[in-house]
Amino acid sequence: MNNSLPDTSPACALTIAGSDSCGGAGIQADLKTFSAWQVEGASVITAITAQNTGGVTSALPLSARLVADQLDAVLDDIPVAAAKTGMLANAGIIEAVAETLSSHERVQLVIDPVMVATAGARLLDTEAEQVLIERLLPLATLLTPNLPEAAVLSGLPADSDPRRLGEALLAKGCRAVLVKGGHASGPEVEDWLLTEDEAVCLRHPRNPGRIHGTGCTLSAAITAELAHGRDLSTAVHNAVPWLQKMITGHWLARLGKLGMLPFSQRRLDP
Repeated sequence: MNNSLPDTSPACALTIAGSDSCGGAGIQADLKTFSAWQVEGASVITAITAQNTGGVTSALPLSARLVADQLDAVLDDIPVAAAKTGMLANAGIIEAVAETLSSHERVQLVIDPVMVATAGARLLDTEAEQVLIERLLPLATLLTPNLPEAAVLSGLPADSDPRRLGEALLAKGCRAVLVKGGHASGPEVEDWLLTEDEAVCLRHPRNPGRIHGTGCTLSAAITAELAHGRDLSTAVHNAVPWLQKMITGHWLARLGKLGMLPFSQRRLDP
């Protein structure tokens, strides 16, 4: 009798981020999104936060050594095809992540540069910003900043044209940048995908209200697509409208008194 299990070789993705106690962002949102995209998810926790749909009240980073140990444990055993970073908290953790991932070139990396929470809490030390630029950006398949993050990382004014922000980030060593336009105004959101070869604007209606965790959910969906073997352009063009379907199609968990959560457990085909 053969008791061996069949080798189904599922797509595997990794999230390196902080824990969100309300489950709408960070590690929890990433793993739910991986599941929605039929990807096996692994996780490396960088920090523990106390937060809800209204904001972050406190955060405790883990040691850089423990973060590195988690990474080694996962990558030595699991065939991770794509990974994403979220909240990295400080320079030591960024250095540990960059050092480990630099020896795993097969892993495609999406960097969501979580720097400031929507409600204003700072999630990345200011001295760590330069370390992020110098150590992690060159390893990234894609960087997914919102407009304030793109301005900080590029050194340009916050009201700069999104395409100009993306071009400045490419000049710092990124292979590709998705500048998200959610923090701008107007009836439409413009997300700019820039590579050395193209600049594409993805437009979609602006949605009112506070929706917690959309940045994490989007970057996790792109990561899941990369884990499935999609090229970058296809991954982004599938993930952006998928998130909009969840929002405009009311796939939202109205659990919080202060905001809503993307209901990423539901599978919505691109």
